[in-house]
Amino acid sequence: MRNLFTVFRKEFNSFFSSPAAWLFLGLFLTVNLFVFFWGEAFFARNIADMKPLFKWMPILLIFLVAALTMRSWAEERRSGTLESLLTCPLSPFTLVMGKFLASLALVFLALLLTLPMPVTVSFLGPLDIGPVIGGYAASLFLAAAYIAIGLYMSGRSDNPIVALILTVAVGGLFYLLGSNTITSLFGHHIGGFLQLIGTGSRFDSITRGILDVRDIYYYISIVGIFLTLNLYSLERIRWAGNVSRSRHKQWGWLTGLAIINFILVNIWLTPIGTLRMDLTQGHVYSLSPVTKQYMRQLQEPLLIRGYFSAKSHPLLEPLVPQIKDLLKEYQIAGGDNVRIEFIDPHTDQTLEEEAAEKYNIHPVPFRMASRYQAGVVNSYFNIVVAYGDQYESLSFEDLIEVKAQTTGEPEVLLNNPEYAITRALRKVSNAYQAGGDIFEDLQNPITFSGYISADEKLPEDLAVLSRELRKTMEGFREKAGDKLNIEFADPDDNDGALGRELQEKFGFSPQIASLFNPKPFWFYMVLKGGGETVQVPLPAELNVNELKKSIESAMKRMAPGYLKTVAIVTPPAPQANPYMAQMGMAPPGGKRYTELRKMLAENVRVLDTDLKDGKVPADADLLLLLAPEDIDEKQLFAVDQFLMQGGSVMVTTSPFDVEITNTLKATNHKSGLESWLSHNGLNIDESMVLDPQNAALPVPVRRNLGPVSVQEIQMMPYPHFPDIRQDGLNKTNPMTAALGQLTLNWASPVKVDAEKNRAREVVKLFHSSRDSWTSKSLNILPDYRQYPNSGFKAEGDRAPQLLGVAVKGSFTSWFSGKKSPLLDKEDGKEKEEKEVSAETPADSKAESKTVVSSVIEHSSDSAGIMLIASNTFATDKVLALSSQGQGHMYTQALEFIQNGIDWFLDDQGLLSIRSRAQFARTLIPMEQNSRLFWEYLNYALALLGLIFIWLWRRMQQKRKQSHYKQILAEV
Repeated sequence: MRNLFTVFRKEFNSFFSSPAAWLFLGLFLTVNLFVFFWGEAFFARNIADMKPLFKWMPILLIFLVAALTMRSWAEERRSGTLESLLTCPLSPFTLVMGKFLASLALVFLALLLTLPMPVTVSFLGPLDIGPVIGGYAASLFLAAAYIAIGLYMSGRSDNPIVALILTVAVGGLFYLLGSNTITSLFGHHIGGFLQLIGTGSRFDSITRGILDVRDIYYYISIVGIFLTLNLYSLERIRWAGNVSRSRHKQWGWLTGLAIINFILVNIWLTPIGTLRMDLTQGHVYSLSPVTKQYMRQLQEPLLIRGYFSAKSHPLLEPLVPQIKDLLKEYQIAGGDNVRIEFIDPHTDQTLEEEAAEKYNIHPVPFRMASRYQAGVVNSYFNIVVAYGDQYESLSFEDLIEVKAQTTGEPEVLLNNPEYAITRALRKVSNAYQAGGDIFEDLQNPITFSGYISADEKLPEDLAVLSRELRKTMEGFREKAGDKLNIEFADPDDNDGALGRELQEKFGFSPQIASLFNPKPFWFYMVLKGGGETVQVPLPAELNVNELKKSIESAMKRMAPGYLKTVAIVTPPAPQANPYMAQMGMAPPGGKRYTELRKMLAENVRVLDTDLKDGKVPADADLLLLLAPEDIDEKQLFAVDQFLMQGGSVMVTTSPFDVEITNTLKATNHKSGLESWLSHNGLNIDESMVLDPQNAALPVPVRRNLGPVSVQEIQMMPYPHFPDIRQDGLNKTNPMTAALGQLTLNWASPVKVDAEKNRAREVVKLFHSSRDSWTSKSLNILPDYRQYPNSGFKAEGDRAPQLLGVAVKGSFTSWFSGKKSPLLDKEDGKEKEEKEVSAETPADSKAESKTVVSSVIEHSSDSAGIMLIASNTFATDKVLALSSQGQGHMYTQALEFIQNGIDWFLDDQGLLSIRSRAQFARTLIPMEQNSRLFWEYLNYALALLGLIFIWLWRRMQQKRKQSHYKQILAEV
C-alpha cells in the first residue's frame, strides 16, 4: 500500500506541475456552468433539479478524460522511462493502479468544485437530494470507466494524440451503443440489449436516483477489463525480445479468463432487479408498502399484461425497460397470485384481435422524424390489469408525463406508474367485490340499529316500509352470519329515555310527515362497527328497493376497498345562445371543471347534484361545493344535514369572483354559505390577498421591431397569485406535505374562531408568505408602469394569511331549534292537496308523496369541513393560466383536491402513493436580477475553488522547499 500511495502521489502532483490539471479543472467547470445556466436554460426550465448538469456529463467526460490520460503511458514510452519503471521494484499492478487512482482523484476534485450548483438549487426550490447523489456517483463511476479505457489506449502508443483519438473513439462507441440515436433504429428488444451495453444509458439509470447493483457492476467490469488489458500490455512489453515461455501463455489465458468472467457476471446480474437502492425522496421508483398490502389481499388471480410494440416512438422506447422492471416487482409482491405478461400484438394477429375486441386496445399512430427517417409508426404502449371478470386498461397518456423544453424535443418521463397501476388494480378489485358479497369484505362485525316508532304512530307509507325493513334485514342476516347484528328499538319507550339519549348522542329529533300532519314519530337507522358510526338516510322514494340500496351504500362505507362517491355542486351554467348551441359552441363565461372531473373520475364515482330537493344523494360519501352561488335555504339544509350525518364537505368559495375573458374583471360574490360557515367557526374576510412571492401571469406586451409592431406574451409577476411552498404548506399533513408548491388565485383570508373550534381538530393547510398584504379593491389589473416590480402598490400591514383550512369533529346544526325548510316549502302544496281531497279518488290519494323531514341537531366526530378561500380554484381557465408559465400541465390544485378527498374518506393508501411523485419541484419566483446574482455567484465560487487549490499547492511547494533547504543545511 505504501508503494501504491507513493505512485499515486507522484502522478497526482505531476498533473499540477504542468498546465494539465488547471486546464482540466478550468474547462470542466466552465463547460458545466455554461451548459447548466445557458445551454439547458436552467431558469427557463423552472425545475429545481440537477438534470442540466448531468445531461451532457457522459459526452463531456469522454473528451476531458481522454485529454487527461493521453500522456499517462505514451509520454513514458516516448521519453524512454517506461523501461525503467518496468524494471524497478514496483509491480506493474502498483503502477497501473497508482495512475488510475491519481486520474480518478482529479476527476473527483473537479466534481467537488461543482457542489455550489446543487446548493444553489436547494435555495431556489425543493431539491430532491437522491438524484443528485446518484448523478455524482454515476459521474464518478463513468469517469473511472473512461480512465481505464484511456490508460489502456495510452499504453498502446507512444503518441499522446493517437491515444487521445483512440480513447475518444472507444469511449464514444460505448456511449453511442446505448443512445437513442442508435436504439431508435431498432425495436425495444434489440434496443434494450444495446442499452445494457451503453455507458450513457446506464448513467441515466443511476442519475434517476437508483443505485442498482447491475449498473454499478457494469462500470466496475469496464474498469476491470481495461485495467486487466493495460496490465497485460505492460507485461508484454517486459517480455519483448524474450523467448516465449509457458508463463507468457498463462498470462494470456488468465487475462482472457478474467475478461470473460467480468462479462459473464454482467449477464448473470441482468435478470436480477431487486438488488438496488432507491435514493429518491418518497422512493418513487420502488413499490410502496400500500401496494404490497393490496397485493397480499388478492383473493383471485391477477393478470397484468403489457402491450408494447417492438418499434415505437424513440421517446417512449427507453421507458419500456423501466416499466418491465416495475411490473416484475408486482410479481414478486403478489407471488403465485400474479401473472405478468409482455406481448407485442404486431407479431400475432390473434393477439391483436384479442387486444381490440376484449380490452378495446388499438395501436396509436405516432408521428416521428429524425435525421434518418420520417413518417408515422403505429405502436402499442398499454397495460391491462385484469382481476376476475373485471379489467382496466392504461394507455401511454396514463403512464407518461411530457415536459416542454426551451429547445429541442420535449422531455418524456414516466408519471408515477405505480400509482396508475395500483389505482387500476384497486378499481378492478372494487368492481369485482361490488358484484360479490359485501360482508366478506367487512373487517369487523357491524350492528344495524333501527330507532323506529310503533306502526300505529307512523304514517301509512312508513309503517309499510318498517315491516319491509325487518324482512330485508333478516335477509341480510342470513348472508352475513355473525358479521351482522340487528336491533330495533322504539325511542318513545320508557318515557322517552332512549329518545333523549339519541338526541344527545346523535342529534336526532322526532320527525313529522308535514305541517298538516304534525304527529311526531321516529324513523332512524344507524350502522355501528369498528369504532365507526354511519347513519343510513331514508331514500327519497319510500320503497323497499331504494331502502335496500341506501343500506348497502352505508355498509360499503364501512367495508374497505369499495369505490367512493363524491357529489359535486357547481355554479349554474350561463344562459346559452341558441345560435351558439346550434353551432355546437359552449356559452362564454361561467366556470368549468373538465380537468378536475377527469382526475376525480379515475379514483371515485362522480355524481352531479344541485341540492334543489334539499337532500344530498344517499350514496354520496363526500360533498364538493365548487364556487357555490346564491345557495337557498333548501340547498343549505341539504349541506347542513349531510354534515350532521357525519359527512365531509369541501368548499371553494370567496367574497369575490373573477371573470376571465380578454381582460380580468372582479365582482363581489355571495355564496349563501357565509352565515353557515361563520356558525361553524370559519369566516372569510372581504378582501383579497396579494403576495410578493407569486406565480406569473401571461401578459400581452407590444414591442416595436423597426417599423413593425408585434405583440408578445411575457410572464409577469402577479401578486394575486400567491405562490405557496415550503413553510407556507403544512408539512405534517399528508394533503399538503408532498405537494411542494401550490398556487392560489384571487384568494381571501380565512379566520378560524378558536372558541367554536376548541373541541375540534383544526388543520391549517396553507398560508401566504410573511410579506403578503390584503386589499379590498376590485381593481385586479396590474399597472407595471407605475409599479414595475409587482403591478400593485403594497398597502397595509404585512403578515401571512391563512387561505385553506380543514376542521374535523362534532358540529352543531345551523337549523338547530328551527323547523325543517323541506316541510316549510311543501306548505302551499299540502294546502292545495287538502282542498281537493274530497273530490280525489281513493286510489289517487295513495299516490301522494309522503315528505319525511327533521333536523339532526349535531353531528358525530367523523364530520368535517374543508374551506379553500378562492372562487376560481381548480377551474379550467385558471389551470390554463398556470400551465402557460410552467411549460406543462399544472395539476397541483387538482392533486390537492384529490388528496383532500382521500384524507376525508380515510383512503390513505392511494394518497401515500400519489404523494410520493406529485412533489412540485418548481423554482421560487424571482426577478431577472436575482437570477443573474445566483448565476454569477456560481461562477465566482468556482473561481474561488480554483484559487483555493492554487494556494494549497503553493503551500505544499513552499513546505517542500523549506524541507529541502533544511536537508541541505544539515548536509
